[in-house]
Amino acid sequence: MSESWLDEPDPHDGVGRIAGLLLAAGGGRRLGGRPKALLPYRGRPLVEQAVRVLRTGGCAEVHVVIGAAADRVREEAALDGCVLVENPEWEQGMGSSLRAGLDSLTGGGARAALVSLVDQPGIGADAVRRVVDAYTSPSSLVCAAYAGRRGHPVLFGSERWAGIAATATGDRGARAYLKAHETEITLVECGDVAEAYDIDTEADLVRLQ
Repeated sequence: MSESWLDEPDPHDGVGRIAGLLLAAGGGRRLGGRPKALLPYRGRPLVEQAVRVLRTGGCAEVHVVIGAAADRVREEAALDGCVLVENPEWEQGMGSSLRAGLDSLTGGGARAALVSLVDQPGIGADAVRRVVDAYTSPSSLVCAAYAGRRGHPVLFGSERWAGIAATATGDRGARAYLKAHETEITLVECGDVAEAYDIDTEADLVRLQ
């Protein structure tokens, strides 16, 4: 497969249509109000790297939820071929972005959503591919794990979307749903191929160099 993030994976390859859902609406409050999507990473906005990871990892389409500085993200980031979903309620937390993203996918034919966060550049295509490959049905519920601890990316089969959206509030995202369905989760260990750190504070910015 070409390493160019502009290349689309074959939707008939492997499990079929798994959509990438990238949550990239955060305003970077602890980063002095710098939108996380536009943080510089190897000379380009961080959101571009996150999209490339999803595509290289096997997602047939990518929906990107934007919020903070949405107009700048549209202008400055090369996101050709992505579905850009603007979340006007992004300040309410990750839950609102997750709901907006799942709503954008509903009815579009995707069998599952592979959810990732823009501020986790240590999670690459290998981890995405492992989680994608664990898909079995529209009721799949799969999480990457790091030393046995649940993390991102997370895959939600399409039959799960309505239930997740109904419980996604504040900054908790899908945590309440995952806790309620813990025995149904398939954990896929990714600690050997990825690092699940977040870019949250000024001290974390060194990880983008």
